Amino acid sequence: MPVSTTRRTLLGGAAAAGLAPLIPLRARAATRPIRIGVLTDMAGPYSEDSGRGSVVAAQLAIEDFAKLDSGLKVELISGDMQGKPDVASALASAWYDRDGIDLIVDLPVSSAALAVAHVARQKDKVAILNPGTSDLSGKACGPNHVHWAFDTYALANSTGRAILAGGGRSWYFVQADYAFGAALAADTGRIVNEQGGKVLGTVRYPFPGTMDFASFLLQAQASGAEVVAFANAGADAANCIKQAGEFGLTQGGQKLASLLCFIPQIHGIGLQAAQGLLLTEGFYWDLNERTRAFSQRYGARMDGQMPCTIQVGCYSGVLHYLKAVAAMSVDAARASGAAAVRQMKQIPTDDDVFGKGRVREDGRKIHDMHLFEVKTPGESKSSWDLYRLVRTTPGEQAYRPLGEGQCPMVRA
Repeated sequence: MPVSTTRRTLLGGAAAAGLAPLIPLRARAATRPIRIGVLTDMAGPYSEDSGRGSVVAAQLAIEDFAKLDSGLKVELISGDMQGKPDVASALASAWYDRDGIDLIVDLPVSSAALAVAHVARQKDKVAILNPGTSDLSGKACGPNHVHWAFDTYALANSTGRAILAGGGRSWYFVQADYAFGAALAADTGRIVNEQGGKVLGTVRYPFPGTMDFASFLLQAQASGAEVVAFANAGADAANCIKQAGEFGLTQGGQKLASLLCFIPQIHGIGLQAAQGLLLTEGFYWDLNERTRAFSQRYGARMDGQMPCTIQVGCYSGVLHYLKAVAAMSVDAARASGAAAVRQMKQIPTDDDVFGKGRVREDGRKIHDMHLFEVKTPGESKSSWDLYRLVRTTPGEQAYRPLGEGQCPMVRA
């Protein structure tokens, strides 16, 4: 089957002045470097949210770790999994077995991420995954992978609770008719009902292949719901937002909420059509001084583009993995991926994109989630000045409670 792989080697540079070495001496004696593979969507529907940007983010993590210690050599390769679980699984197996890859990162498609998580466990390697399905820290949890950037539970929890707190009590869902769309709608609907709101209805459209959302949007408009929520992603989310603007849903007083949409889509849609839309991300480039500094470096390599939550998930995950390697030695990390993941759970996370957090027992990375409202054209001061912060949900509240996920490791 066709796969695409690019190899690039990055070596740790000179240690930054005034920073103490982080790597123990025994780690530097390793005979070969740590090898990391970014397995992503290079040309498909999630390429704007991952793709080349995820590779650049991983490169920046390696460079930032080199400032802490110059003794650890790291090799980085990237590959296109084409959005297909069979391609992702085959390439992951080849990387782990043939190429000696120690960590695979990204996998923005849930089915492909689940497949690679299984391979990582079979090979006793490490996978840091950035798709939506919350099963990765639930019934499909495992000792060799971490679910990093976000999940459907946190998106639903942040978006649903914040909008309800702002007065949006009645909801109507426009849902892509497949498992991921159903999970988004179900998770959010549960939050709405628990908080005293009401779901007035759900319309499901065929996936993939739907381009004209007129009939579905008219049903949402006719429902009279205060909030119309889109349980989809990628191009479908963008088309729903554009066409909702054309049909005047927001002008009629309805709030639009996208349950999975990232800043590249909003930039592509434009503020005229997207203004007023509510959405949740774990990261925004203009959130604070640390996020702005990182995004400036990222944008310099990405023709001025700003990163989204998935892409910075690669930066954060790779950086934390390398810190864990430093704490346990390269040889020990390469000998057992499960041991490396245990080490990742033992040390707190802290980086320029998500701030402080931790990796929980079930493999769920915990950090704050933020509800944003898309600005009006008059409010925006630059091409990527797109969001206004509405509310932050602390990480410990944003993600599913540990005891509710049915993770076998937690039950044990």
